[in-house]
Amino acid sequence: MLNNNQQELERGIHSLGVPYRAEQIDQLLAYLAMLERWNKAFNLTAIRDPIQMIRLHFLDSAAVHQYIQGATRIIDVGTGPGLPGIPLAILNPQINFTLLDSNGKKTRFLFQAISELGLPNVQEINQRVEKYQPDAQFDIVVSRAFSSISDMLKQCEHLVANNGFFLAMKGKKPDSELSQITKAYKVVDLSRLYVPQIDGERHLIKIIKTDGAP
Repeated sequence: MLNNNQQELERGIHSLGVPYRAEQIDQLLAYLAMLERWNKAFNLTAIRDPIQMIRLHFLDSAAVHQYIQGATRIIDVGTGPGLPGIPLAILNPQINFTLLDSNGKKTRFLFQAISELGLPNVQEINQRVEKYQPDAQFDIVVSRAFSSISDMLKQCEHLVANNGFFLAMKGKKPDSELSQITKAYKVVDLSRLYVPQIDGERHLIKIIKTDGAP
């Protein structure tokens, strides 16, 4: 018999149209249990209720699934406890994910989570984004942590490959932030995301460098 967490997770991922296997659900539930356990000591997220974690963290992350298909290397900047990176990595084992955060306690959690969950396609990096110099640039730079899109573009522009793009996860449509994007970048898609059991708005903004970008 399925418990409430598993029911909520499977129902939500199914409604998003994301394909999954039973072992991926097991990994996501194990990640949820780790988050709950570590949260008591390290305050990784303000959300405490596991059902709300599934809705606001896991399904919110999984809603980006269709927008990353075809990529081989993705960096999640300001990942915190691994969001959206770990749920996306579990659901997309064919994609390599780098999880970047400057907070040591969060990257220690990530190291443990990657080990316990058995995620060979994920690595964690404890460093400030502007100082991180990867061996190779990324197909996609994704984040839901930056205070503004312009800050994300400025601090992460060295991370994205010439044919790559940025994905900024936002709540309400950020009109004021979009108006501040310089001509060095171009918004090529602005999608309203559907997240099961969440009333608030969710948006995903896809941005590319223009020929004039550094």
